[in-house]
Amino acid sequence: MSFNSREMDVGVAAAFATLTDPTTYPRWLVGAQAIRDVDATWPKPGSRFHHVVGFGPLKIPDHSEVLEIEPGHLLRLKVKARPFVSAVATFTVVGDDHRCVVSVEEEPTTQMLGPVARVVLDPSIHLRNHRSLARLAAVLESG
Repeated sequence: MSFNSREMDVGVAAAFATLTDPTTYPRWLVGAQAIRDVDATWPKPGSRFHHVVGFGPLKIPDHSEVLEIEPGHLLRLKVKARPFVSAVATFTVVGDDHRCVVSVEEEPTTQMLGPVARVVLDPSIHLRNHRSLARLAAVLESG
């Protein structure tokens, strides 16, 4: 499992609004290439946004689904980039109207690669999420 957090010079409401707006993901989430569609019921549990993820020439269309939401505080997604990735990503936001801490915890749900691969994958996921939170802070703090 990977856990990352970052303090940001924005309020909770602004941070959570960005986390729950999938159209912003290509601007800050490392690997997000494009958003293809967003369900009309987004962000209710069970709703999805359809995306393209990848690096370089490797592009994978798939979707992410809301598992749980606590408005203003928690967004739990089942994220996919099949056949390689299936995970649960939990974003939490705490703070006030001026500063907040955004955390992301990501746990793979498929064990097709086995525990040995986790030794390599977990640090990679940690680094990607660290970079993603830095990019999120830059997007939010730039207005």
